[in-house]
This record gives sequence, structure tokens and C-alpha cells, in this order.
Amino acid sequence: MIPYKLTLKNFLSYRDASLDFSGLHTACICGPNGAGKSSLLEAIAWAIWGSSRAATEDDIIHLGETEAQVDFAFIGEGNLYRVIRNRRRGQSGTLDFQVATQAYNEIQNGAKIEFRAIGERGMRATQQKILDQIKLDYDTFINSAYLRQGRADEFMLKRPNERKEILASLLKLNEYDKLADRAKDLSREYKGKIELLQQTIDSIKQQLQQQNEMTQNIIQLETSLNQLNSQQNTEREQLQQLQASQHHRQTWEKLRQGEQQQYQTLSQDYQRLQQDFSTTQQQQQEVEAVLKQASEIQAGYALFQTLQATEEGFSARFKSYQEAQQNRQELLEQQRQILQQIQQKIQNITVQLEGLSQQESEQLEVLNQRSEVEAALLELQTARNHLNQLDELQVKVTPLLQQRQQLQTQLDRASASCSARLEELLKSIRQLQQNLQTHPELQRTLQQINVQIQELEKKQVYQQRVKEKGLERHNFMERLCARQRDYEAKLAELDQKISLLGMPSNGDKEANSVQPLCPLCDRPLDEHHWNLVVGKHRTQQQEIRDQMWVVNEQLAVAEREIKGFREEYRQLDQELSQYEEYREQRGQIQAKLEGIEESQLRFQQLKLEAREIERSLQTGEFAAELYREQQHLDQQLQQLNYNEQSHVLARNEEKRWRWAEIKQSQLQSAESKLAKIQAQKPELEAKKAAFEQKFTQQQTHSELQQQIVTLDRSIAEIGYNLEEHNQVRSQLRQAQQWLTRVEKLNSAQKQYPQVQQRLEQLQQLKASKAQDIKTVETQIDILEQKLKETPDLSEQIQQLERQIQQRRQQMDQTLGQLGSLKQQQAYLESLNTQHREQKQQLETARCQYRVYSELAQAFGKNGIQALMIENVLPQLEAETNQILSRLSANQLHIQFITQRAGRSSKSSKKTAKLIDTLDILIADARGTRPYETYSGGEAFRINFAIRLALAKLLAQRAGTALQMLIIDEGFGTQDAEGCNRLIAAINAISSDFACILTVTHMPHLKEAFQARIEVEKSPTGSQLRLLM
Repeated sequence: MIPYKLTLKNFLSYRDASLDFSGLHTACICGPNGAGKSSLLEAIAWAIWGSSRAATEDDIIHLGETEAQVDFAFIGEGNLYRVIRNRRRGQSGTLDFQVATQAYNEIQNGAKIEFRAIGERGMRATQQKILDQIKLDYDTFINSAYLRQGRADEFMLKRPNERKEILASLLKLNEYDKLADRAKDLSREYKGKIELLQQTIDSIKQQLQQQNEMTQNIIQLETSLNQLNSQQNTEREQLQQLQASQHHRQTWEKLRQGEQQQYQTLSQDYQRLQQDFSTTQQQQQEVEAVLKQASEIQAGYALFQTLQATEEGFSARFKSYQEAQQNRQELLEQQRQILQQIQQKIQNITVQLEGLSQQESEQLEVLNQRSEVEAALLELQTARNHLNQLDELQVKVTPLLQQRQQLQTQLDRASASCSARLEELLKSIRQLQQNLQTHPELQRTLQQINVQIQELEKKQVYQQRVKEKGLERHNFMERLCARQRDYEAKLAELDQKISLLGMPSNGDKEANSVQPLCPLCDRPLDEHHWNLVVGKHRTQQQEIRDQMWVVNEQLAVAEREIKGFREEYRQLDQELSQYEEYREQRGQIQAKLEGIEESQLRFQQLKLEAREIERSLQTGEFAAELYREQQHLDQQLQQLNYNEQSHVLARNEEKRWRWAEIKQSQLQSAESKLAKIQAQKPELEAKKAAFEQKFTQQQTHSELQQQIVTLDRSIAEIGYNLEEHNQVRSQLRQAQQWLTRVEKLNSAQKQYPQVQQRLEQLQQLKASKAQDIKTVETQIDILEQKLKETPDLSEQIQQLERQIQQRRQQMDQTLGQLGSLKQQQAYLESLNTQHREQKQQLETARCQYRVYSELAQAFGKNGIQALMIENVLPQLEAETNQILSRLSANQLHIQFITQRAGRSSKSSKKTAKLIDTLDILIADARGTRPYETYSGGEAFRINFAIRLALAKLLAQRAGTALQMLIIDEGFGTQDAEGCNRLIAAINAISSDFACILTVTHMPHLKEAFQARIEVEKSPTGSQLRLLM
């Protein structure tokens, strides 16, 4: 990974910054402490891996901003890649991964580079895509390519055993610890499985001993079952004979029930025919009564027809009368509308004449004011002449006044600006002074929080150990539960064996009863041997119960221990709940302390600026030129002698006489209007007289009036009388009854022959039904006689069925015992197969147990891990000495020691035991000395050489070439010669890297680099400047 371009927006101390790495090979990032040098490098790590030194994600956002973004482009495997990571305060961020559409060597200088997205859906998948591409995770990066500030001596200051742990962690050998733990778990699991399989095989052997005894029992049960089956067949034949005789009796009973039902049906039909006969006789009587009234009904119907013809004549005359009345009403409405129109026109003309008379009086009144208006016009002309003179003077003065107003506005604005700036400076000074006062308190608070964090980190380690102990106890409980279930299965098997043995026979009294068989030799057991077998089984039961009691006690103890671990873990978790809060507070306080250091310089600058502004406001120097221009304008205005008040008085005087012009125009308008009124009045009076004459003529001699008179004569000639018409209508309504009675008469004449025929049919049906009833009664008597002659066999059949049912139950019981024994026999056969299979499983489990036990030792600290460290240390030692020789002019040399002799007692003659360690021996021209005795510059060169050698080693093990190196370490302990050697060493190893970035704040060291990236802190944030 070779950096190409970095763009920052609101990241830590940077607001907007961009850095182009193209053309940089060995460069120095320089600037004062707190300027943001390390933040620039943190941005690369945050863009690629999303990790930084900030306590929380939101802490990387610039103070006062809501969003941060880092855009980092780098070269890898001949391609140009681009990562854009964005974070919004209080929300989740976004991550984009892109690649240039052209290969890096095909991109021309200055040409626009186009990218295409190659990221996945979701930040996690995109992050994995980036890691797959660069083949470098964050931990390997900070321990290889990025030599972070303050961690150079971390490896050397640890104890020897801790150094070995650090080296194992850097080499990621802790994965082997996980494999070792997994192998131990699997070996324990297979060990438990071996014990369980062995117990199961022993149990199966015991059960297989019962197989011969079970076969003899099956033969006896099959013989007993055949005897019961023969007896049941005989009883079933007797039952069939009885059921055949009983079937004949049941058939006759069903026939009798059918005849009885038919008798009831025929009786009901006969009664229904009798009712129909009575109803038809009544209908015949009603029809005969109607036929006797035939002459009376016909006379009434003739009267109805006469009245109906008379009413039709009246209806025709009423229609003509109604049409004439409607026409007359329409003519009267037309006459009324015409007269109303004429009358409306007369009223309009009258209103116009009255309005003209009123206007004539008003205009004459206006014309009477002519002399007064002419005198006022003379005063108006005098006032306007004086006002024109003052207006001309105002035209000269107005530009000067406007110019003076603009100058005054500029003066006020300049004064307000200075005052506002002064107030802002004083406010900032007070705030900075308050912040500076909090510096000692913040330092004390930071020390306290660091102590708290160290204590909580120790508790975190202890909490992990408690968790591991709890998991181990939990696994132990699971194994105990498995053993408990196995014991319960064994108890169930023993209970089943005891139940199969049953009770022994008691001498000769029960000589014919079946005795239980021996589970070993299949021979019948007498009471003595039965007691021996049952006693043995019960002894085994007691032994298993004793073992189960021990397991239950162990479960109770393990459960109490787990409960204690859980309570202790919960208390530790509750105490550790403030860990993240303390880390966040530490980050905030560190940021505040960095801000206070910047505030000290800004405090002095602001105080100087505030004093300068106060002096300028007191002396007026902030606007001296404006004050001079204002005095010159005041002199010019004094010479013109213009008075605004006199101008206002003259303007008011002109307004006071302006009414004369209005009155003059009113006089001219009044003369014109009076002439028009006198011309319109005679014309309107003539129109009014003509309309009044037309109104009188329309009422008496118009064509509409003649048509109305003609219709009145026609209505009289029709001669329609409403009272006579209503009397005929009433008589017609009363005669309506004869119409209904005529219809009934016609219906009766048609029904009379049908009714007589119906009576004859009903009489015949009654006689037929009576004969059928007599026939059914005779058949019922015959069936009753047969039932008396045939006996009822129901009780005998029920008794025989009960016997068959009892026999069936005996057979079912025997079949159940036989089925149970056969099932047990099949179970024993399956146990035999299971026995062979579990023997094979036992051999496989023993083999797996040996394999995983050996793997647990191989993956442990003294196995592959120790071997890998032994193989890596020579390479690390050679690389470190090669770099150290460049830094110290071949004066320093180190050696890694992995084993040393342990202490032994003086009386012991045996060889002392070797102890695993990781000691570092450092030699110079005076010999081998401890690390602590070397000077600060020498110690730094030793630390730097080891760190750089570790970086190259880790990069090689990660499967990627270390093309970029970032050195963020303090060089303050080095003298001029040591610095020169460091620079020479960096230049010597520069051919191994595509880009080397060195961070320093020392002026004499940064001058040694031709390419420098200078970082400066300003009020708006950190700024970058590239010097080649």
C-alpha cells in the first residue's frame, strides 16, 4: 500500500486539508507540538480500518462540526484505489471503496482520474473487501508500518516472560491458544464419550444374557393362544345358530310395525277425506244461495251502466270548461305585465325629473361663490412664488446634506465595528482566562481517571478469568447430567428385568403355574434362585442410586460454584460499566488540555489587539479622514443659509390657499352642468305624458282586453254545473257493489257443476279407504299370532356373547404378553447389533481422544508456539543488528536468549533445570550491560532498531510487502550525531520502501529532509504546506 492522495474534512484538528503524496519518497512531517502531525497519520488508519485513538466515534469530528470525512487514495498491485469514510455526529457512518478505471502506470500526469465502485452492500462487507485487497489488518499495521508515538520502548521495558507474550501476540500466536483450548475441550468430550460407551457396552452384555429365557416363554404363550382360539371358534358357531332363529322373530316384528304404521296412515287419510267432503257440501250451499239472487243482481247492474254513461258526459263538458278558464287566466296575466311595464317607465321618468331639479339648485348655489374664489386665487399666486425660491435653494443644499449623512453613517458604522470587535475580544479573553484557570484541575482529573482506568483494566482481566472458570464448571455440569441420564436408563432397565421375573410359585399348591425363567440359563427359577437373582438386581439398583447421589451432590456443588461465579461476574460487570465513560472522559480532557496549550498564545495576541482598539476609539484615529470631510461640508452649508423650518412654513402657506384652484374648477363645472339640465327637462316631461296616455288605452281598447271578453261569453255557453257532476259521481260510487255481485254470480254459475262432481269423487274415495283399513287389521292379527308361537332368544345370545368377550380378553392378554416378549426379543437383537457398532465407536473415540490430547499439547505454549518463536527470533535478531549497526556505527549489538538455567540448591548434585525466557543482551565496546544503564540516545536507537525489525518481520508474515513506513517517535533524546545516524539509517533503508514518513518537531532534524510536510495550527484548524 503506497499513499497517493489524502483529503480531510473536519477530522480531529483539521477542517479542510489535502495532501498529494505523488513524488514523495522520504519526507518529514514537522510542526510544533499539538499542531496535528499525528492526527494526519491517524486519518489514514481511520479511512482504511475505521480505527483511531479517539475514545468514541464522534470524537474524531472537528469541534463545532457535525460531520467528518476522509478521502484516501493509495496504490496497490499496479492499481489506484480510493477509500472514502464518512461519519455524522450521533449517527452511523458510510464507507465507499473504489478503483481507478485505468491501471496506475497508464494514468497521465494532470489527467482526470475516473473511479468505479467495487464495495459491497453494508459497511462490514465493504471493510472486509478492503482487507482482502491490502492483506493487512489494523493490528498488524500499527505494529509494522506505523511506529506510533510513545511505544518505542514498550517491548524493552517488559519483563522477559511478558516480552514473550507480546511477541506471541504480535505474531498472532494466540490463535493457537484457541486451538489448544478447543483440542482440550474435544479430548475431554471424547474421554466422557469413552466412559459412556464403555458403560453402555457393559449394560448391553447383561441384557443379552436374557435372550434364551425369553425364547422359551414365547413358545409357551403361543401354545396357550392356540387353545383359547379353538374354544372361541366353538362358541361362535353356537352364537350364529341362535342369531339365525332370533333373526326370523325380528323380521316378523318389523313386518308388524310396518302394518301398524300403514294402519295409522290409512286412518289419517280417511279422516282427511271426511273433512274435504264436509267442506265441499258447505261450498255447494253457498253457490246455490248466490244463484237464487240472480234477477236482483242483474237489475242493479243495469242501473250502474246508466250512471256510468251520465258521468262520462259531465267529464267531457268539465274538460272544455277547464281549458277556457286556463286561457282566460293567461290573457289576464299578459295584460297585467304590459300595464306594469308602462307604469314602471312612468316612475323612472318621474325620478329623473326630480333628480334634475335637485342638481339645478346645487349648481346655482355654487355659482353664488364666484367673488370669494377670485380673491383667494391672488393669495395663492403670491405664496407659490415664495415657495419656488426656497425650492431652488433646497436643490443646492440637499446633495451636501446627503453627503454629510453618509459620512455620519460611515463614522457610526466604523465606531460600532470597533466597539463590537473590542467586546468580542474582551469576551474571548475572559473565556480563555477561565479555560487557562482550569488547566491544573484538568491535569489532576486526568491523573485520577488514568488510575481508575488502570484499576478497571485489571478487573477486566480478572473478570475474563472468572468467566473461564464458570464455563469450565458449566461443562463439568453437562458431563454430570449425561452420567445422571445414563444411571436413570440403567435403573429403568433393572426395574423392567425385575418386573419380568415376577413372583415365584409356592410349592405344590401351584405346581401347574408358570415359573419365571433365569435371565442367564433360561431355566425356571424356584423361590431360592429367584431371590438370588432379584437380590442381585436390587444390589445393582442400590449401587446406581449411590452413584446418582454422588452425582447429584456434585451437581449441587457445581451449581453453587456457578452461582457464585455469576454473582462475582455480575458485580465486576457492574463495576466495569463505567470503563467506557472513563475512557470518553479521558479523551475529552486530553482534547481540552491540547486546546488550553493553544489558548495560551491566543490569549496574549487578543490582549494586544484589545489595547490597540481602545486607544483608537479614544483618539478617533480609526476614522480621521471622515472627520475632516464632515467639517468641510458644515462650512458650505453655513454659507448657503438654508432653513428647513422656513421652507416648511412656505409650503404650508401654499397648501392653505390651494382650495381656490379647486373652487375655480367647481365653478366652471357648475356652469356646464346647469346648461345640460335646462336642456333635458322638457324632453323628459313630454315622454311622461305619452306613457300615461298609453296606460289608459291598454286598459280599455287593447286587443288583449277584447280576447278576454270573448272567452267570458264562451264559458257561459258551455253550461257546466259542478254540483250536478258531484251528485252523479256519488251515485256511481254507491252502485259499484252491483259490479262485484255480478262477478260472484258468474263465478257461481261456473262452479256449481264442478262442486257436484267433487262430492261424488269424495264419496267413492271414502269407501275405498274403509276397505283398505279392514285388510290391514286382518294382517296385523296374523303377525301377532306368529310372534306368540316363536320364543325370544335375546338373553341366551347376550350370555354367549359375554363368554366370547371374556375369551377374547384372555387371548388379547396372551397376545399382549407374546407381543411384548417378541418386542423384547427384537430389542435384544438390535442391542446385539448396537453392541458391535458401539465397540467400533469406542475404538474410534479412543483414537480421537489420543489425537486431540496430542494436539492440545502441540498447540500449547510449549508446542508450536515455542517452536515458531524459536524460528522467528534469529531472523528478528539479524534484522535488528543490521539496523542497529547503521544507527550506532557498529558500536551496539543485541542477542535474544530464550532459555536460562534455573536456581538449584547447593546440596543438589543434579543439573539445574532450564527455564523458558526472552532475555535481551546488549553489548557495546565496553561489554555486555543491562538495558537500563544505556543513555537515552542509545536506548532510543536500540528501541528503534527492534521496532523497525519487528515491522518488517510482521509485514512479511502478513503476506504483503511493507512498502510504506511511518515513524512517529520522539527524537528529543538524540544528540546531533545520533540524529545524523538516524537520518542515515532511514536513508539506508529507504530503498526497501516506496514511501517513508517521519514525524518530528525538531528544527535541526527537519532540515535534513528535502521533502517536508509542515503542519501549523490556526484558529480555523490545522493547515498543511508541502515543501520540496
